Amino acid sequence: MSDILEGFKPAEFHGVFLEQNGPFYLKKTDACWLVGLSIEEHHANYLAIAHGGVISTLSDVALSLQPFYSERPNPPVTTSSLTINFIAPAKTGDWLVAETQIDHMGKRTAHVSGKIFRDDVILATMSGVFNIFRGK
Repeated sequence: MSDILEGFKPAEFHGVFLEQNGPFYLKKTDACWLVGLSIEEHHANYLAIAHGGVISTLSDVALSLQPFYSERPNPPVTTSSLTINFIAPAKTGDWLVAETQIDHMGKRTAHVSGKIFRDDVILATMSGVFNIFRGK
């Protein structure tokens, strides 16, 4: 694994799926929660680049965190729609950072968009709609 980028802390996500597809890292900025992921051997496909499913998972995690962390108490959030545009590949050893923003926050849904970077290179753009389950 590559060295953890400055300011990132291990995410404390629970569940086998996220544990097997990580490890993920978080960094709080004024604008959003950044999600980091170091591409390791188990993330690579037969072409030795990050599998599209790994990029999709990183996208889903990063986008869904924004509405989740936007309120206290944190409301449960599920994915309703997810769109990813793959622009460039990531290789083993690459550090990826997902940066997102809430475009619209309604009573029941949130629309969120963002980008995945390797250094200053955009690897993917993404957007999603998330169901928000607030208390009654």
